[in-house]
Amino acid sequence: MKPYLLSRGSPWGSPRILLRASLIASAAVLTAVAVGPASLAQPAPQVQPEPAILVTPDEMHTGALLLKTTEGGKFLEAPRLKTDVAIIVTGPTARAVITQRFENPSDKWVEGVYVYPMPQNAAVDTLKMQVGDRFLEGKVKERVEARQIYEKAAAEGYKASLIEQQRPNIFTNSVANIGPHETIVVQIEYQEAVRLDGDKFQLRVPLVVGPRYTPRNAEPLLVGYTDDAVIVATNTVVKDAHKVTPPVIHPKYGKINPVSLSVKLKAGVSLAAIESAYHTAKIERPDAQSANVSLDGNVPADRDFVLNWKVAASAIPQATLFRETIGTDNYYLAMIVPPAGTAKVRQPREAIFVIDNSGSMAGESMRQAKAALILGLSKLKPEDKFNVIRFDDTFDVLFKTPVPANETNLKVATNFVAGLDANGGTEIYAALQAALADLTPADKSRLRQVIFLTDGAVSNEEQVLQEIGKSLGRSRLFTVGIGSAPNSFLMEHIAGQGRGTFTHIGSESEVVERMAELFSKLESPVMTDLRVADGVKLETSPNPIPDLYEGEPVVLTAVTGSQSGKVSLTGRIGTMPWSTQLDLSTAVEGAGVSKLWARSKISGIESSRYKGGNEGDIDAAVLKVALDHHLVSRLTSLVAVDVTPSRPVGEALSSHEMPTNLPHGWNFEKVFGEDPSNPLIKASVDGTLLQKLAGSTKPATASDGEGVALPQGDAGTVLQLVIGLLFLSSGTMLLLVLRKQKA
Repeated sequence: MKPYLLSRGSPWGSPRILLRASLIASAAVLTAVAVGPASLAQPAPQVQPEPAILVTPDEMHTGALLLKTTEGGKFLEAPRLKTDVAIIVTGPTARAVITQRFENPSDKWVEGVYVYPMPQNAAVDTLKMQVGDRFLEGKVKERVEARQIYEKAAAEGYKASLIEQQRPNIFTNSVANIGPHETIVVQIEYQEAVRLDGDKFQLRVPLVVGPRYTPRNAEPLLVGYTDDAVIVATNTVVKDAHKVTPPVIHPKYGKINPVSLSVKLKAGVSLAAIESAYHTAKIERPDAQSANVSLDGNVPADRDFVLNWKVAASAIPQATLFRETIGTDNYYLAMIVPPAGTAKVRQPREAIFVIDNSGSMAGESMRQAKAALILGLSKLKPEDKFNVIRFDDTFDVLFKTPVPANETNLKVATNFVAGLDANGGTEIYAALQAALADLTPADKSRLRQVIFLTDGAVSNEEQVLQEIGKSLGRSRLFTVGIGSAPNSFLMEHIAGQGRGTFTHIGSESEVVERMAELFSKLESPVMTDLRVADGVKLETSPNPIPDLYEGEPVVLTAVTGSQSGKVSLTGRIGTMPWSTQLDLSTAVEGAGVSKLWARSKISGIESSRYKGGNEGDIDAAVLKVALDHHLVSRLTSLVAVDVTPSRPVGEALSSHEMPTNLPHGWNFEKVFGEDPSNPLIKASVDGTLLQKLAGSTKPATASDGEGVALPQGDAGTVLQLVIGLLFLSSGTMLLLVLRKQKA
């Protein structure tokens, strides 16, 4: 049985209790099962918790993560984690293998629960677990069934692993019955399409889940304006916030969760340049079209890994078509680059800038956001109008109505932005409502563009996206994801629902370049009315095709029974018609295209939830696609169960949620508060009592073969041991501290 967190009261300052309880959700789970007893599908019996084995620091003969307990001087030893990431990029697609090692340094049987990020469009389809010299393969099951299988296996002493999606970009991995001093290796695989923007391809690998702010019970929501005030209402909290907010280690105690990472890049065309944006990496170039990239040693999982590569302008394919045939179905991936250089006719704009100055933005992120907004203000023309909204757990609208972009108003706005400080919670919904409150909805003389600068570190994504579906009107939403680990799922979906585009700024050195790219898009003709007029029976995704901005390719997946025929794509660039044609018979083989089609299909179905679609019909459609294509989704999960019981009868199983790092550049006190009574800050282990665990681990490497062998051997790595995160009460519950969550 896995512990879970209960969040109650205000969003960042609520008691969070880790209870031993069964989590049965009304969704589906991807499960990996090694031919186990049929009885595993039955509900698990309740397990009575047993007192855990506690230690003192001087009893430790190796480094370990010690969890603070209510017994003075006594600590609970937690499982360790090590992650390897190996990726093969072939043309526009990537296949990734994530290998997680859970090591149990204690003398008791434990369960580890780890919350980790995924690319928001990743098609997660494979789970393998290594137990000794045996390898277990996962299967996709409906979420409730998978949870039941896992819980029963855990209760009866079987080793088991369960992969669940909590958000499209947040997953949990639960691993049960790790024996004393034992290492369990779990491997997860996914498929995704790399991003092309202009002449630059990008692969982003998220490595940490930042703390997520949960709206308070009485959250202010915009209803309308009066002459002197904004009228607000209230709403409810996010019910599953505990599933996306893992415990966080204070940075002063060092970094944990080390990662090794390698990428084999097979571009298919000559590479002009390649760079690792935020990590030191070794880059080898075996030939003009390939590169091998690896991190320079292990790095802490505290910021996204981003790999950018450029190809010569003449080498950018104007149309790329891949095909994967499964049975009688042919799955296609098309990437089409519209022509550049269309004459720009600048239309006056009404620009609404929204800046997040909550606690999670403190430090480098706040500097990035302020610099980006001030640069954005400088790009406005006298014929434009603008306004500025800032938000934390309150919000301010600088001007009562959008004002002309004259020297006086711009100076007021620049001074306002320059004086902002980061503090408080992240009430993004109220600020979004304020930004979408269009006082002149019939004005056709200006393009209304909302530029949202935030890290998106919130748990109420669905509420935000539903509001866009209801209130977008003539506005277009452009998101600028700020910082080392932004919530890219929310950022991309706000832009997608808002008919805009997403830009990421990961360091201050990128502000000028990224904002220049964004404003080029804001001022360029939009490609609209995109549609497929095919000569064959074809089911495409996304459907409808979203509007596109300068430098953005049309990326389509499709399924049909045919391997030949012409497919026409039409649209408009500004006021001019545009069209192109694809010949299906010219498609080249592309492994994994069917997974990309299915993931895009699921994303499209889920998006209809934000526009008032029928929940029952949506769930049925998502479930069918996920089960048919063996994918993890909101309604499916992966589970793997060993067939041989390992935990002896009578031995207790204790469960721990694996702590994560604070994302790089974040300020711990601004996120969790500075109250000295907060146990996360007050009750800590003296670092001098803890030793570093030094070890070596052979990283997973990408292979040209059909599979990647699970790594063997030790799971050790360098850990600088940490703080007291938890209070352990008398064996009936694990109390996770009062967190003054302010970001």
